[in-house]
Amino acid sequence: MAKNAHPQHSSRRGATNVDPRRIHAVPPEKSAYRRWFSSLNPSLQLVFLQLWMPLFMAVMFVLCYVGAFQSTAPREVPIGVVGQANAVEQYQDVADEAAPGAWSFVSVKDGDAAQEQVRSGEIAAAYDVEGNALIVASAHQAQAANLIPAALGPLLNPDQPPQKSDVAPLPTGDVGMTPMYLMLAWCISGYLAAMFIGLMGGPLRRRTRLAVIVVVSFILSFITCFLASPVLGAIEGHFWQLWGLGWMWALAIGLAVNGLSYFCGRFIAAPAMTVFIFLSIPASGAAFPEWFMPEPFRALNHVVVGSGITEMLKRLLYDVGPGYSRGWIMLACYAVVGILLTLVGKRYWEWQRVRRMLQGKTTMMQDAQRASGRQHERDREAILDDFGLKATTGGIIVQQNRALSAPETPPSGSPASGDTDTTSMWALGGPLEQELTRPSDARPGEARSGEPRSGDDAARG
Repeated sequence: MAKNAHPQHSSRRGATNVDPRRIHAVPPEKSAYRRWFSSLNPSLQLVFLQLWMPLFMAVMFVLCYVGAFQSTAPREVPIGVVGQANAVEQYQDVADEAAPGAWSFVSVKDGDAAQEQVRSGEIAAAYDVEGNALIVASAHQAQAANLIPAALGPLLNPDQPPQKSDVAPLPTGDVGMTPMYLMLAWCISGYLAAMFIGLMGGPLRRRTRLAVIVVVSFILSFITCFLASPVLGAIEGHFWQLWGLGWMWALAIGLAVNGLSYFCGRFIAAPAMTVFIFLSIPASGAAFPEWFMPEPFRALNHVVVGSGITEMLKRLLYDVGPGYSRGWIMLACYAVVGILLTLVGKRYWEWQRVRRMLQGKTTMMQDAQRASGRQHERDREAILDDFGLKATTGGIIVQQNRALSAPETPPSGSPASGDTDTTSMWALGGPLEQELTRPSDARPGEARSGEPRSGDDAARG
């Protein structure tokens, strides 16, 4: 066999063993379903190929939001007992009898230690037996500060419910939801920018993609913080700290989604929204205390970005929560994972692309996009023809061959002078213009500018 000869396949589906010297394989025969699908209107094909998105979002909203928040109940909620270690077992027995598995009592040395542990979120509340007071921190968990006294008070002291002592109250007018919504805005800023890069910027270099993510996260984090603090007044002060924190988190999330996009392709929205929206909100503890959430959301509290962002915001705004270290560690992990996925994913994406080219395979989306492009060209020609227009090979829209009944008045600002007639398509809302030589000035056998010469004219020329 000659060196460059291509062996023939016995079937259009291709042979099992392809000669390594072959440049590419014969494109495999498309299935009956794909042949039927390709017969639809190309625009309709594109619509159908994107309908997985509303289906996915509807299902995930129900599973992650309805499924999580309709099952809220106290689950091993840590409650401290101040000063009386021997009373812990007594209260635990009473609580287990009333609501098994709901409360978990622990001993706390003194009132100061109890207040600090409640402020940091190590325990949900603390009961001071001698003072008959239930210590809470509404700035850290506003919902818990209201739910726990109502549910636990009758168990601790049936005759006289304990008084609520709020060691970290929320500012006046603040209901404690600002950190959650600001966290959501930063997540959207990061993952949407990277998601669109993954969808439409696949061939871009790593540095270009990174530059876009850095700039977009920088701008969007500034806008969100500017609106939340100076404009709406939802946050008093801390603007520069908020902006820096928002930028770092949006950048880390963008890096993670960018790395995933090499492997997920046009379906990158599914893992991105699952990780940073659908799982993050119920598992973060920002919308509802983590001690009240069902599994697996409670177990995910220490890994979802929503938890890291809101706890850092609560420390910055209210001086409550576990501190910054956990959030910075989480942020660094997401950024590092994103960088590693990018380093590996770029090569993988290129290999997959070349592999499909050599196999002659195309996706349904690629076929629909190509068919849509051809359909748009045909529609464009038909629409122009309906208005008596046509497009030249140079892309200029001119009137079809017909005598001009009267000189047309071009719109203000259009160039028209001398022996030329400027025909502007201003009626169609476009600025395209084409200078046409008047028929009376054209020499015999010479076509007007912008029109092809007929066969007879060319023969005479």
